[in-house]
Amino acid sequence: MAQITFKGTAVNTQGNLPAVGAQAPDFTLTAGDLSEKSLRDFQGKQVILNIFPSIDTGTCAASVRKFNEKAAGLANTVVLCISRDLPFAQGRFCAAEGIANVVTLSEYKDSNFSDAYQLRIADGPLAGLLSRSVVVVDENGTVKYTEQVAETTEEPNYEQALAAL
Repeated sequence: MAQITFKGTAVNTQGNLPAVGAQAPDFTLTAGDLSEKSLRDFQGKQVILNIFPSIDTGTCAASVRKFNEKAAGLANTVVLCISRDLPFAQGRFCAAEGIANVVTLSEYKDSNFSDAYQLRIADGPLAGLLSRSVVVVDENGTVKYTEQVAETTEEPNYEQALAAL
């Protein structure tokens, strides 16, 4: 179990992110068109998993905007923005913000994603949502970088994540 904070109060996640150097666990999530997407669908590309509790919070929205901006110039790289929000909410946000350089995926259905990556918040007011995290996976499916943001209300370290590419 990893410990993070939410507004300074300690909360736990169900476990720890995959180790750097490990094979990234595959998963199935729901895309905006309600199709299923897996990590295998992005095989051969570098993948940034931008994971957050809800698109409807300022910090989560800021991370999607920032990765959208950065993704525009990345060769052979896809940014997957993952939360438990409904695909419709994710789509509405991206349409309103003009976000087109990331792929939004939802774990609104029970899927294997949060179990595989061990990042579901286990207690506190955000219990059941996903912990703000970034995982970078190379073209071969190897984890190159992970960050589970220590304070949920803070943004991830974009520079370190991008440097791992």
